[in-house]
Amino acid sequence: MMFSSDPIVQVRNACIFQGMNTVLQDVSFNIEKYEFVFLIGRTGSGKSSLLKTLYADLKLQMGEAEVAGYTIHNIKIKEIPFLRRKIGIVFQDFQLFTDRSVAENLLFVMKATGWKDKTKMKTRLAEVLMRVGLGGAATKMPHQLSGGEQQRVVIARALLNDPSILLADEPTGNLDPEVADGIFQLFQDINKQGTAILMATHNHELLKKHPYRVLKCEKGKLLDSKTSDFTLSTSQ
Repeated sequence: MMFSSDPIVQVRNACIFQGMNTVLQDVSFNIEKYEFVFLIGRTGSGKSSLLKTLYADLKLQMGEAEVAGYTIHNIKIKEIPFLRRKIGIVFQDFQLFTDRSVAENLLFVMKATGWKDKTKMKTRLAEVLMRVGLGGAATKMPHQLSGGEQQRVVIARALLNDPSILLADEPTGNLDPEVADGIFQLFQDINKQGTAILMATHNHELLKKHPYRVLKCEKGKLLDSKTSDFTLSTSQ
């Protein structure tokens, strides 16, 4: 199948598996460059599995997909680190090294993704921390930061390689509403500066306030608000 050059994500006729179980069938969608998209659905409906498939943590066994120029359905193991340099991944549970400072957490990722020049690394580290509002946090340990600040570190980490798209799995799920609003505004700012966003969320208030496109995992299918007529229930 030929893919066009415009979308940053293209998925065609994919089946998403978790172990031996099929969680989503016949999945097809595009995400355009610079687009902001919500991903919703009940717990266990396939949201996280879909995201993991897009960044090649779960193998795409049926169907075709391209993310940031990489074909996911036949990606080689040695290509996966290069794919992940083109995308940023934001987790709900932070996944920071608790025994390393903020700077050391970011430097670890930079070294793992091929950065060599120490001067450029130092400059980029300062840039991403400033971008997320944590210019003075480089020497702090994770336990010295609030939950919202830790999530900002995670977002800074995801921005290190100037990704084409951020994949965010419930990034505000563990935060109180006011802090969550600030994190969401940061995602909006990142999107306005040219990075596409695919954000899984249970936050129904976000969906009410911000009428972005919605992908909904429901009963083994992926529904798209661009092409499907579905309502957003508070059970998501």
